Amino acid sequence: MTGLFPRDRVEVAPGAVHVPEWLSVERQQELVAACREWARGPVPLRHTQLPGGGVMSVRTVCLGWHWQPYRYARTADDVNGARVAEFPGWLAELGRSAVTEAYGGAGAAGWARDAGGAGDAGGTGAVYAPDAALVNFYDGDARMGMHQDKEERCAAPVVSLSLGDTCVFRFGNPEGRGRPYTDVRLASGDLFVFGGPSRFAYHGVPKVLPETADPAVGLRGGRLNITLRETGLGGPDRRG
Repeated sequence: MTGLFPRDRVEVAPGAVHVPEWLSVERQQELVAACREWARGPVPLRHTQLPGGGVMSVRTVCLGWHWQPYRYARTADDVNGARVAEFPGWLAELGRSAVTEAYGGAGAAGWARDAGGAGDAGGTGAVYAPDAALVNFYDGDARMGMHQDKEERCAAPVVSLSLGDTCVFRFGNPEGRGRPYTDVRLASGDLFVFGGPSRFAYHGVPKVLPETADPAVGLRGGRLNITLRETGLGGPDRRG
């Protein structure tokens, strides 16, 4: 528990579920250590350059597929040309557990069918098969504008894991960047999953709250966000 009072699980919008304190401190430590390894390469942490010439204030490293505006590829042609690190199986398992936690067994199968999958008769959420991760690091001044995650060719849910400093996460609607939206505080260890009717909702991070993290997590400052996606791009040799 990050405060004096427990925070409740909330469905922020249809298919968008916030589960506070889902990750144990030990699991958060493991993820922070993994993020440090991923940030060293083969493709290092970088500020992404936008097509219009702007540069994102967050720094990003990718796994499985390299994201650059607005496509995926196996190699980081906008950085150093190297092939991105493989997407680890244990991270996929964590993503499946997250979807089951958010929607329950039957719910996970339902969202999978909505996304074009076959469903999961066992009710375990095992149909969720993330194959890409974006790891974003926010320092105290970093922001993320309202945007959609829509480069994927699959409508499976997006799983978001928060580590370090708390942020204000603005979750909107699929129609545009403006209202209605809901501001949610995502603290270290929180899970946020969005799929179904909210899969293509606009969302962003207008603020990070410095010095709000538990030092035991292993971050001296800043926020790490790991988002897991199912790209729908096929096997390991396909290029985006």
